[in-house]
Amino acid sequence: MDHIDPPAQAMIKEEHEVAMLGAPQSQAPVTTTVISIPSETSVPDHIVWSLFNTIFMNSCCLGFVAFAYSVKSRDRKMVGDITGAQSYASTAKCLNIWALVLGIFLTIGSIVLLVFVYRGAYQMSLEMMKNRGY
Repeated sequence: MDHIDPPAQAMIKEEHEVAMLGAPQSQAPVTTTVISIPSETSVPDHIVWSLFNTIFMNSCCLGFVAFAYSVKSRDRKMVGDITGAQSYASTAKCLNIWALVLGIFLTIGSIVLLVFVYRGAYQMSLEMMKNRGY
């Protein structure tokens, strides 16, 4: 025969009573508590874009300045200053856009200039060969 110790027997009896009677009923109104936990606001710091512009398209040092603002934005985010981080991130984004646009224009301009210079040099060398009788 199974022997159940008295505390366990009292617990079983109490559970049986709760099951038979149902949940306790009271006349007091049910109140709820809402705890709002602010989610961590994601502030993009554009550090990878700034690094890319610093290495490849550093026109007028805009990429380097954008990188500095990106680092400042990341520092502000780590401290918990979301407003400061957003401000620095916005400046970094603006500088990155200008660095990218200026870098693309300078790259295209350099290619066009090289094409015209080589074309002119080629035509001049053809003229010189024609004048010499080749």
